[in-house]
Amino acid sequence: MYAVIQTGGKQYRVAEGDIVRVELLGKEPKQIVVFDRVLLVAKDSDLMVGQPLVEGATVEAEVIRQDRAKKVYIFKKKRTTTYQRTQGHRQSFTEVRIKGINA
Repeated sequence: MYAVIQTGGKQYRVAEGDIVRVELLGKEPKQIVVFDRVLLVAKDSDLMVGQPLVEGATVEAEVIRQDRAKKVYIFKKKRTTTYQRTQGHRQSFTEVRIKGINA
């Protein structure tokens, strides 16, 4: 059984027991999060596709941790001039473990 959820402007295919990194949520570790924007649910050979959401479907997850990803460096340079810029960015994320899919 798996589902496709939407959170933080992105879509994730999740199954029970999966660990997923999603956009930053305002929750503490060990708290339960309920994702109600479920786009698709698949049970065995039964497939429920929402228009755009599946009615009454939810996905429960437990927050494991909140952290920041590795640094990504952005480097810009133009030749023949002395133009060069370096910038770094670390994206914040919340890591969750999927507890159950209710449909």
